Amino acid sequence: MLVILNGNIRTMEDQDYAEGYLQIEHGKIVAIGNMSDCDVSALQNSSGVQVIDARGNLVMPGLIEAHCHLGITEEKKGMEGDDCNENVNPITPYLRAIDAINPMDAAFHDALQAGITSAMIGPGSANVVGGQFAFIKTHGRCIDQMIVKAPAAMKVAFGENPKTNYAGQGTSPSTRMAISAMLREELTRAVSYRKQRESDPEKEADFKYECWLPVLKGEIPLKAHAHRADDILTAVRIAREFGLRMTIDHCSEGHLIIEELKEAGFPAIVGPDMSSRNKIEVQNMAFKTVGELSRHGILTAVTTDHPVSRIQFLPICAGLAVKAGMPMEEGLRAITIHAARICGVENRVGSLAVGKDGDVAIFDGNPMEVFTRNLCTVIEGKVVYYDEESGLLCYNKP
Repeated sequence: MLVILNGNIRTMEDQDYAEGYLQIEHGKIVAIGNMSDCDVSALQNSSGVQVIDARGNLVMPGLIEAHCHLGITEEKKGMEGDDCNENVNPITPYLRAIDAINPMDAAFHDALQAGITSAMIGPGSANVVGGQFAFIKTHGRCIDQMIVKAPAAMKVAFGENPKTNYAGQGTSPSTRMAISAMLREELTRAVSYRKQRESDPEKEADFKYECWLPVLKGEIPLKAHAHRADDILTAVRIAREFGLRMTIDHCSEGHLIIEELKEAGFPAIVGPDMSSRNKIEVQNMAFKTVGELSRHGILTAVTTDHPVSRIQFLPICAGLAVKAGMPMEEGLRAITIHAARICGVENRVGSLAVGKDGDVAIFDGNPMEVFTRNLCTVIEGKVVYYDEESGLLCYNKP
């Protein structure tokens, strides 16, 4: 059992606790409330209890990166550690992120040090259909033990990346028309496959199309890489045609088509705004975008798109969005509960509530401010990062 005492607890739920406590048992939150309701002496004198005295510091749900390539594009490894894009076939829905994520990537420690406890990880955007994302915890050595949800989304991409990757190979797609046509063709075949499977349950499964069934059933969304306004609206058009759920990832020109996005109703994962405008389609990229979308009722999250921007800068990216006009509370929600909802895992992470996973970060200030330090990171009740100079009182009872 882990107990955090004397914390300034921001739950991302309806109630916060200026002087609160949090109790985690068997990986789940079992109690949360005011210190006045906590039997401190009983907890401190119980055997098998680890106690952290937060000493008034900010206690929050662990932060969430809603779109990245952590462990697939590894730091320090070059080509040998880059498994992000299968550049020889534009349609690869059957690829699974869990088969390429390396938990030994040094960036996982950077995530823990920043208070990031979970991430949505998957293939890049070189292909029209890139493969299956997975939502995982950021601590562990075996990917199978880190999974929260897999598959969690199906990656599709619009715009420059598929165009430039295949134009030089003398094959499609080399235009936006071809990208859309190839995606429609693949989805049409997937719909036909689903009908055949439903009419004949004994039909032998086809590996290349079985992966589409969770998408067609609405269990997971398309994860659409789209920067430019016209690409975003093309993604919306195709999702509507096939009646699919979708998240709009990057959404760099989303602020130019707010009314259309509001009417469409799809959530947006915005960023990486802390990177250069190195492509034509990101010329209107700005930190104001996520705040503009949020103010108009569009569910939004912030992304680093690691390693495009480094994952430990996630809370700073949210802070820069606040600086550009996003409300403070929405900035925090964009890297916690909003991110969890968009990724379809809000039943487990994103806020502090009884029954949810015991994923917690303790900060000595607002994590969106550059001087703030993360003092302690907890995943499922286990301390996975601890700042020895933090001054927190952390001890175990035998």
